[in-house]
Amino acid sequence: MPLACSQLTVAYGRRIALQDFGLALAPGEVRGLIGPNGSGKSTALQALAGLVRPQAGAVTIGGEPVAALGRRALARRLAYLPQQPAAPDGMTVEQLVRQGRFAHVGLFRSFGRHDRAVVDWALESTGLADFADRSLRELSGGERQRAWISAAIAQEATILLLDEPTSFLDIGYQVEVLDLVHRLSQERGVTIVMSIHDINQAMAVCDRISLLEKGRPVFDGLPADLAASGLVEQVFKVRGSFVPLASDALPHFDVELARRRTGVSAA
Repeated sequence: MPLACSQLTVAYGRRIALQDFGLALAPGEVRGLIGPNGSGKSTALQALAGLVRPQAGAVTIGGEPVAALGRRALARRLAYLPQQPAAPDGMTVEQLVRQGRFAHVGLFRSFGRHDRAVVDWALESTGLADFADRSLRELSGGERQRAWISAAIAQEATILLLDEPTSFLDIGYQVEVLDLVHRLSQERGVTIVMSIHDINQAMAVCDRISLLEKGRPVFDGLPADLAASGLVEQVFKVRGSFVPLASDALPHFDVELARRRTGVSAA
């Protein structure tokens, strides 16, 4: 089992940010974390990445505690992309993506042909091959987000943790990023955990979904079972319903807007 945790609890002072969180991932699985703002999604990802020490519970990779792995050894297995990563001023896109190879290049091996091929593949996969020599500060928010995703996949880790990977992206690039996530899982067997705001995107791309509310998991299962549970409406406090689009497709969540309920014109 590539990544697992059970009864994971994280506290910041007296505030419990995550409580009794657990998951067990299969190789190549795409797991979505959904929930309102402040529900614990980012904390869960940070705990899985070994960036915060849990008050209770443990995270393991292949049965080995994450806490026992050194930084380079962990980076060869797991890549983590936070919501708002930072890079030095003046760094180019290619320089950033090359940083993703740090776990494989060190005192005993220099940057080689395979590393170059991986960097080229990462740039191409995220549509940034023509941006390689540009400074990060010249890029739009969406382009910069794709550069960071490119660096994460250049790490060639078998586990990828993504915190809101489609933030700041227009709909076209959102689709491209989610397609990339799907291809990484299907073609390369990468196990992916990502927090995501768009429920319908989560339904479309995730094999399983974990729903969090106020730091606690309230659902862990298949997208179709989530649609039938009524928990999305309850947890997000919205009026709406899952609507079947086709007999062989997952249902689409349709929010019932106030103007539609009251008959007010949108003009």
